[in-house]
Amino acid sequence: MIDAASIFQKLRAFFERSMPITDEQFELVKTLFSARKVKKGHLLLHEGDMTKVDIFVASGCLRTYTIDNNGKEHIIQFSIENWWTGDLSVSGNAPAQCFIEALEDSEILVAESNSIEKLIKFVPEMGSFYRAALQRSAAAKNERIVSSLSKTAEERYDDFLKKYPSVIQRVPQHMIASYLGISPETLSRIRKQRSRRR
Repeated sequence: MIDAASIFQKLRAFFERSMPITDEQFELVKTLFSARKVKKGHLLLHEGDMTKVDIFVASGCLRTYTIDNNGKEHIIQFSIENWWTGDLSVSGNAPAQCFIEALEDSEILVAESNSIEKLIKFVPEMGSFYRAALQRSAAAKNERIVSSLSKTAEERYDDFLKKYPSVIQRVPQHMIASYLGISPETLSRIRKQRSRRR
């Protein structure tokens, strides 16, 4: 049984950390999202899908990833409580470029991407909120690109531990290795070296 009211309350609390929102405005927000409870392993988005989604994670953990021509997975993002995820493609008319999978049983709110445009139209304050979120996301992606080009595997792992301490215990090691762009063997070696130094 899904407790939609509780899930929506988490979204409202998330918004209210940055901006006030009236009951009337939030009633509109609720019409644009659907509350879902998804099981571990459920795919919320497939590469090639034409229907795009924006997802708010109320509880649980999701991963966003791509698969290259050799069948190898590349993890782009982990999303836990109070995080957003969605498709990577720039154009709304282009097919989705990634998969989104639940790594745990999760409670989420899902909106089709055009719902965000409706939200900004009826609650203009959301425009600056959404733009700020996009800017933070772009900055994080740029930082990750620079890190992958200039930092060692161990430095990248250290950064991951500092930025995402709550993710490390919830995600399999081979997926963390994929996110860091290193082999599982390299990650295992780094972890062993760190444990010896303690």
